[in-house]
Amino acid sequence: MTGAQIVIEALKREKVEIVFGILGGVLLPLFDVLYKEKDLKFILTRHEQAAAHMADGYARATGKTGVCIATSGPGATNLVTGIATAYMDSIPLVAITGQVATSLIGNDAFQEADITGITRPITKYNYLVKDVKDLARMIKESFYLASSGRPGPVLIDLPVDVQRDEIAYNYSDKIKMRTYKPTLIGHPLQIKKAAALIEKSKQPVIYAGGGVILSNASAQLKKLAEITNIPVTTTLLGLGCFPSTHSLSLGMLGMHGTRYANYAVMESDLIIAIGARFDDRVTGRIELFAPNAKVIHVDIDPSAISKNVKVDIPIVGDAREILEELNKNVKLLSLKNWHKKIAKWKLKYPVVYKNDNKLHPQYVVEQIYRLTKGEAIISTEVGQNQMWAAQFYKYDKPRIFLSSGGLGTMGYGFPAAIGAQFGCPDRLVFDIAGDGSFQMNIQELTTAVQNHIPVKVAILNNGCLGMVRQWQELFYGKRYSHTCLGKGPDFVKVAKAFGARGIKVEKKSEVKEAIKKAIKEKRLPTVIDFRVEPEENVFPMVPAGASLNQMIGGLA
Repeated sequence: MTGAQIVIEALKREKVEIVFGILGGVLLPLFDVLYKEKDLKFILTRHEQAAAHMADGYARATGKTGVCIATSGPGATNLVTGIATAYMDSIPLVAITGQVATSLIGNDAFQEADITGITRPITKYNYLVKDVKDLARMIKESFYLASSGRPGPVLIDLPVDVQRDEIAYNYSDKIKMRTYKPTLIGHPLQIKKAAALIEKSKQPVIYAGGGVILSNASAQLKKLAEITNIPVTTTLLGLGCFPSTHSLSLGMLGMHGTRYANYAVMESDLIIAIGARFDDRVTGRIELFAPNAKVIHVDIDPSAISKNVKVDIPIVGDAREILEELNKNVKLLSLKNWHKKIAKWKLKYPVVYKNDNKLHPQYVVEQIYRLTKGEAIISTEVGQNQMWAAQFYKYDKPRIFLSSGGLGTMGYGFPAAIGAQFGCPDRLVFDIAGDGSFQMNIQELTTAVQNHIPVKVAILNNGCLGMVRQWQELFYGKRYSHTCLGKGPDFVKVAKAFGARGIKVEKKSEVKEAIKKAIKEKRLPTVIDFRVEPEENVFPMVPAGASLNQMIGGLA
């Protein structure tokens, strides 16, 4: 087989069903093979960044490894933001880039870029294929690396001459990587120590992150909480790993988390961290974080443990495997006083917004939740829309909240929603967007229209780069330096120009009907332009440099 044929056959052996991307000159041998291929679907996007986000959204929604392809030079560099997004959030992704002929590498040839060098800090691993005899092995290793241990993106840089070269095809199902052996089984002694510490605690909190979802450990987490009666708070990317409507749920913690989650963490005597990394948006001022708490930290990545917060009992391994063992060693705790204190906080500090006749973005998100009955896959852009989606939609299942957490990538939500819809064709998919973010990958309306992808885009249109404007209002004397977008586009006309559906909503009374119309559309994307209050803020909020319990706003 030629190298190009090997790539296609290897992707099929890895059970890849769909690939997102854009071709270019150095990928012509590969796409010539793809021309006759019936078992592998290629989705032609309109920008390479969107292709990476589509593969990312597909991976988050399905649990499979996403795949994207781009040509050399600018095609490859356009993938970088999407690769970095996946890397920060530990999403399994394989990116294949075309490259100039091996004889030209390093000569500044037309559309040459050192993409392996560029992406080294934002990939789990990457390969430059110099000989066709290594190609099949490298593809096999790439999928194994991307999906095992702590997942992440892997890049394969494929020169055009390697695609043309021929070799006897041999694709092994066995992996031999001497230096890569992730720990899956937690140390039994550490698990017993953790169980003993849990038994002694009086005010414990389970702090669960996206690692719970990645390891498919949501059922085991729920069992741990119910056996022990310990309340659970989640990170942004952990939303859905524990049912938001459960009586033990504290919701999300952190900068825009619930007051009761933040108070509970700060007053806890034990934090059981599972698949979370204590990032700055969660901890607030790190030296003041949970001053009286012992910490148990479960994570598959040993480098994440004690990286930001000192840990008393580290347990390295897969969250699902460890929780299954931990659940055998714990029992019901007497936490009556602790639950009473939390109940008072919940009653006193609900997550609220002003209930009047104005069109508030929080109301829009609430109505999406009610009309979808909590069953939709929700992707978000980044900023205020992201936080309102986290606060006012209830996530009772894993893999239904897709958002760029670590990198905070504007323009992520819409292509991620398209990728999720490709992966879950029978599901309802909403992108809760800001008017600024949506315009960053608005061209993918063409991709959705041509492939009959009925994603719904709910634009919370406040005419601003809302989150940055909020900071300018609160901390910079309302000096709105270049955050007000002015008169933006008519999104209804834009949607129709692309061949999509468009709806404008300017009154609170119009919200429900617009959402219902969008839900009924089964063949085309629908863009709903909600003209919301321009100076609405996300509360509660932990200001920069403050401790987690020093929140502002959000009071009834």
